[in-house]
Amino acid sequence: MSGESDLRKLLSGMRPELNDGVYVFCTVPRGAVPAGTAPVATVLEPEGLTLVLRQEDADAAGLAYDFTAGWITLRIHSALDAVGLTAAFAAELGSHGLSCNVIAGYHHDHLFVAADRAAEAVAVLEGLATRSGQD
Repeated sequence: MSGESDLRKLLSGMRPELNDGVYVFCTVPRGAVPAGTAPVATVLEPEGLTLVLRQEDADAAGLAYDFTAGWITLRIHSALDAVGLTAAFAAELGSHGLSCNVIAGYHHDHLFVAADRAAEAVAVLEGLATRSGQD
């Protein structure tokens, strides 16, 4: 099933949803995912394996992290070759002083924003969606 690629439809229909929990980014040596952890995403880099996981899993495994995040899923199935979605929501969040770390899954885009501002980020994205549907 192919995803949506029309930018207006993507923005107006993105339906941002805040997932439960607080998430962190950690790094471990290649292949060294600690037992008892369940990363929601991994990224293999030359420096090691990045894990995105629940803060309590990282704490239990003794993993270090610097940033606590809320995880927002955009509930529209975006095409992997869609143009402009990331730029549009990143610019909107940035205009409100909100940074985001983006991971694209096959079906959805996932944004990790500062945990203490996650609800605000959802509201900003909902505002963008509403305005995009009115254009």
